[in-house]
Amino acid sequence: MKGGFGQYWALTKPRVVALIVFTALVGMFLAVPGLPPLRETVFGLLGIWLAAASAAAINHLIDQRIDRLMARTADRPLATGALKPAQVLAFAIFLGALSMAILVGLVNTVTALLTFASLIGYAIVYTGYLKRATPQNIVIGGIAGAAPPLLGWAAVTGMRGQWDWAHALLLVLIIFVWTPPHFWALAIFRRDDYARALVPMLPVTHGVEYTRWQILLYTGLLLAVTLLPYVVGMSGGFYLGGALVLGLVFLWHAWRLLDPPDEFFAMRVFHYSVVYLMALFAFLLLDHWLLPWLPVMEYWSTVGHPG
Repeated sequence: MKGGFGQYWALTKPRVVALIVFTALVGMFLAVPGLPPLRETVFGLLGIWLAAASAAAINHLIDQRIDRLMARTADRPLATGALKPAQVLAFAIFLGALSMAILVGLVNTVTALLTFASLIGYAIVYTGYLKRATPQNIVIGGIAGAAPPLLGWAAVTGMRGQWDWAHALLLVLIIFVWTPPHFWALAIFRRDDYARALVPMLPVTHGVEYTRWQILLYTGLLLAVTLLPYVVGMSGGFYLGGALVLGLVFLWHAWRLLDPPDEFFAMRVFHYSVVYLMALFAFLLLDHWLLPWLPVMEYWSTVGHPG
């Protein structure tokens, strides 16, 4: 339906935003020893979701010329003419303003400021400039997309604790290092699209073989970085085991990509990278919150059944 709900919903990139909200939620749980406070959790997630959706809509607006030229994005609302630029701009401003009102009024100012900086970093700095300026666009601009765990952490703590910044930024670092191998795998598969749209993605400017080696390099670095939560005592052995298994499988994918069995293997690496990040943060969550309750549950399960 022209201009209908589905078109506006598509502007928010719901699958991408869902991953953003999930990593923000994990940041909230890791920030406190028990359950995070309900109000800050609910309204913090809502504000972060609205800001991410606003940034996604601005991305559609700025990238409308590129989107028309790329097969992957040719069916987006602006590319097809289902929505007009003025409608998208008004929608993005509304979502962004509502996000800031919720975060300032119902969460805290620190979260609002960090979320606004992330929105501007992704929507304006990355999409409006870096994406077209340098093949290192996704590396430099990746810091904005890596911010959600920090935003979630800030929502429930206000960043007042001694280790808040250090631990929250460690989660940001994981996503920051994850972003290049994740996105470059997609860029290898879609390199003709990016070339046609004159976007200087790494496979276009430096070739596929060079990009494959960069993916392997960053994946190895990612494996090392994901061990840091265990090293600094932020997570335990359960997370360490999960991180090692997930990381080694990712490293195998990156190594196999050097001599892939077919052209579609790059997309399999891309899809695995999404599963990888979700699973890694799930291990962080389980290790931090669920596992400390297991001895208690085991004790109660044995009460009345001695011996």
